[in-house]
Amino acid sequence: MGKADLHTHTNASDGVLTPEELILKIKSKGLKTIAITDHDTIKGYQQAVDIAEKENICLIPGVEITALWGDKEVHILAYYFDPENEPFQQLLLRQKRARILRMKAIVEELKKQGIDIDMDEVRAESGPGNVGRPHAASVLISKGYVASVAEAFIRYLSTEKLEDIKTEYATITEVIEITRAAGGVLSLAHPGPIYSQNEIDELLNFGIDGIECIHPSHNFNVQQSFKRLAKSRNLLVTGGSDYHGKGKSDYEPHLGIVTIGDAHVQSIKRLAQRRKN
Repeated sequence: MGKADLHTHTNASDGVLTPEELILKIKSKGLKTIAITDHDTIKGYQQAVDIAEKENICLIPGVEITALWGDKEVHILAYYFDPENEPFQQLLLRQKRARILRMKAIVEELKKQGIDIDMDEVRAESGPGNVGRPHAASVLISKGYVASVAEAFIRYLSTEKLEDIKTEYATITEVIEITRAAGGVLSLAHPGPIYSQNEIDELLNFGIDGIECIHPSHNFNVQQSFKRLAKSRNLLVTGGSDYHGKGKSDYEPHLGIVTIGDAHVQSIKRLAQRRKN
C-alpha cells in the first residue's frame, strides 16, 4: 500500500475539493491509501468510493467527529466503521443538526457585534457540505471584516470568543460507544497544539484507541513524544496532512508528505476486524 494519509477533507465539510478531485490529487502525490475524514459526515467518503476503486486508491471509511468533553469540544478521528450501521448514521445526523444550531447561534452573536451576516450567506459558503466556522470566516473575508481565515478566528470565531455558545454535539462517551459498536477505531485528533498532558491522559482514559501522532502541527520532537506515549499505553499511531485544499488550510504543502506507513494502517484495520467479529 505504501504511504497513507488518514486525515483529509473535501467540500462535504470544510474542504475545497470535491471527493473526486481529492482522489485524483492524492493519486498525483503518489499516495496509495487515504481516509477522507470530513467533519461529522461521511458523504465525501461515500461519493469517493467508486472513483477511488477506479484509480486503484485504497479508501478507508473515515470521519472527524466533534464530541463534547464537559464544556470543551474534542475532535475524534474514526476509521473502518460500518457506514451502514444505523446508530452510527443517527449519530452523524445528530451532529449535522448540532452544527446548524451552533452556526445560527454564532451568526446571532456576530450580529450583536455589528457584523452584517446572515445564515443564508453561511449556508451558501458551505454548499453541499456540513456547515462550520470556516464558512462563516469566508463570509467575513468577502465582506471585508477580516483579511484571512486566521484573522477571522482570532477576532471572532475562536473557541474562546464563542465559549458562551452551548452546543448539542454528542458527548465523548457516546461517540466512543456508538463508533466502537459500529466496528470503528478511534484516534485523538491533532492533540499537540490543543491539550495539556494531563488533558491528553484524561481523554485517553475514555477508551480512545489511538493518537494522531503525525500531523503538520506536530514538529519532530512532538511526534516522537506522542509515539512514545502511544507505545507506553499500547495505543495505535495515526496521522495525516489535515488537507483542506489551497486557501482553506495552512497545511497545503503537507499533502503527500505528512503520512504514515502501511504497518500502522494494518494495525488499525486488524483492530477494526476484531471489533466486528
